[in-house]
Amino acid sequence: MSDLLLQFQADLLGVPVQRPTVTETTALGAAYLAGLAVGYWRDLDDVARHWTLARQFEPRLSADERQELHRRWQRAVGRALDWEEPRSSDHD
Repeated sequence: MSDLLLQFQADLLGVPVQRPTVTETTALGAAYLAGLAVGYWRDLDDVARHWTLARQFEPRLSADERQELHRRWQRAVGRALDWEEPRSSDHD
């Protein structure tokens, strides 16, 4: 995942965002569940010990900056929703 996107998420949410070493988490989760089912992993704690952190992104914005960024984001989304008039065929 993009460092820029993950930093943006940390800033916007005001919480740390973690990127695991293995970013294909859907496939990894399926593999962990299969391993649990056949007894390869003893339990969820055993699985958790194999998870590793690649990088953590810390929020760098103040609460005021975060609030202003969120307000501007909402404004941009509102404009994007209204940028085109529906065609008559869209309502058929």
